[in-house]
Amino acid sequence: MSEFVFEPASFVPFKDKKILDKVRTVHGKDLEKYSNEKMNIKVIKNPHPIIIGDIFTRIKMSDEQDRKQVLILGNPEPETYIPVAELINYHKVNCRNVYIFAMDEWADQDGNIAPVTYKASFSNSMLKYFVYQIDPGLRMPESNVFYPTKENFKDYSKMITETGEGGADVCYSSPGWAGHIAFVDPSEEFLTDSIEDYLKQDAKIVTLHPLTICQNSLHGVFGQSGDIANVPPKAATIGPADVVRSRERIELHSLQTMGTFVSWQRMISRLILLGPVTPYVPSSIFQILKTQVYVSEEVAAPFECWETVGY
Repeated sequence: MSEFVFEPASFVPFKDKKILDKVRTVHGKDLEKYSNEKMNIKVIKNPHPIIIGDIFTRIKMSDEQDRKQVLILGNPEPETYIPVAELINYHKVNCRNVYIFAMDEWADQDGNIAPVTYKASFSNSMLKYFVYQIDPGLRMPESNVFYPTKENFKDYSKMITETGEGGADVCYSSPGWAGHIAFVDPSEEFLTDSIEDYLKQDAKIVTLHPLTICQNSLHGVFGQSGDIANVPPKAATIGPADVVRSRERIELHSLQTMGTFVSWQRMISRLILLGPVTPYVPSSIFQILKTQVYVSEEVAAPFECWETVGY
């Protein structure tokens, strides 16, 4: 029987078959072998509590040492921020020195950034499930809380850089289906011929990749029902330069579909960690930046053709 050979669909960002075949064969602790002098990979059972602990530790340190701490945060993450807020309240940690920046926000077809009143907005989630969960006497001042708006976005990267005196202390991230950091998608607004030029780009309005639209249609804020017409077509996002300027980066690969084995993150995780550094896999830049990457055992698990299993 002859082999069935085909080209990936035109919208697929990364199409090198040799590399795709290679990364599909690396699983479990073997992923850690691809750590380098910049990027450290750790495969563990449940990495999510590490992010909760890291955020809280840095906030507590900012209080004890009376030192500024500037964090770039992903959203929506109530499962992360509610526990952090509870720890802050329990230990009576004063957040006066904490500055937080939402890494992205939705935008419409004309690039108008979604307001905080939009129920699915990232700023709405960050305020509701993090900032306002902290006791008022301990909460960071509102002037320390930043998210993309129509008024501030042209200076958003500058605001992060100046507030952090050169850059954020930490950028926390988790890749999207197309390998994005924040909403730095493999879309025309960010694609460049060289990595050097790519890494110099600040915050932009970006046209979202089709995979990003599909991914988010499975999120709770959009009903988890594949309602792709309900997902905004564009976004305001930090740029690669904001990631580069951050003093530390922590990347988490652990997303599964409602706790099942199903994960759109399993394959892109391999490309990020094992493939080439390319704008077509945005998070691959972590290979050349000081980054701690945590991969869950579930995302690191082998995958193949299972003939009797459906969606």
